[in-house]
Amino acid sequence: MTQRSPMLRSPLRLFAVLALALVLTTTGCARVKGMFKDKDKNEGLPVSQLYDRAHKLMEGGRWSSASEVFTRLIAQYPYGAYTEQALMEQAYAEYKSGKHDDSVSTIDRFIRTYPTHKNIAYLYYLRGLSNMARNTVFLSKAFKLDMSNRDLQSPQQAYSDFSTVATRYPNSTYAADARQRMVFLRNEFARFELNSGLYYLRRGAWVAAADRGTYLLETYPQSEYQNDAVALLAESYTRMGNARLAADARRVLEQNDPQHPWLSGHWPKGPGIFTRLNPLAGDK
Repeated sequence: MTQRSPMLRSPLRLFAVLALALVLTTTGCARVKGMFKDKDKNEGLPVSQLYDRAHKLMEGGRWSSASEVFTRLIAQYPYGAYTEQALMEQAYAEYKSGKHDDSVSTIDRFIRTYPTHKNIAYLYYLRGLSNMARNTVFLSKAFKLDMSNRDLQSPQQAYSDFSTVATRYPNSTYAADARQRMVFLRNEFARFELNSGLYYLRRGAWVAAADRGTYLLETYPQSEYQNDAVALLAESYTRMGNARLAADARRVLEQNDPQHPWLSGHWPKGPGIFTRLNPLAGDK
């Protein structure tokens, strides 16, 4: 059997060793490169540098990026003056970027941690804004869906937040706007009751419709929809055949809103063609 000389075997061994070393070196470099690539670029930075970076992102309208940097700051430095300010600004950045659930969560954390903070009125006000905007989807703007036909849990929480600002901090910068938003939300709640009453009316549930009208008048007096509530009562009593109560409701409506369309037989109107064709509009 022919044997290769040691001089021929040595270059082959050397080549194999060099090839293996090249493979290992390439793999190692790739791993090191991947490790540095995946590392959070904000990790380990001083608190002042993190805050300045996030603040500049906010000034540029990059709300989501700013929120990420604030999250890193709070995780690395959970206590201190920078953290207090970072929590407030993170909540605002989350609100502006449409992350309303996250904003409310951040605000709740701030209120629990700093219940006597000098800017606590602002946090309650911002929580009200976030709760007003919760559960809002793009289609609500595209199809103009009626807010009063939706779940009122978040708007009711927003009303409570604004009420806190208006009652506990009446001299704060945010109290006047909070009161205006309370008026708006109160009208939305009244409209919700009116829409529910009209729903029952269309289905012949006249007693339930009358109950809704009565509840609206008792719970939300002086709302924008109080005259519609009286008209709802008048229509419900008329269909029930209760002439006396129907006449009483008519008389009240004539005194308070003599131009109301129910008095001329043009109320309530059925849903328009767009609403009937729009599957996302619900039964209005």
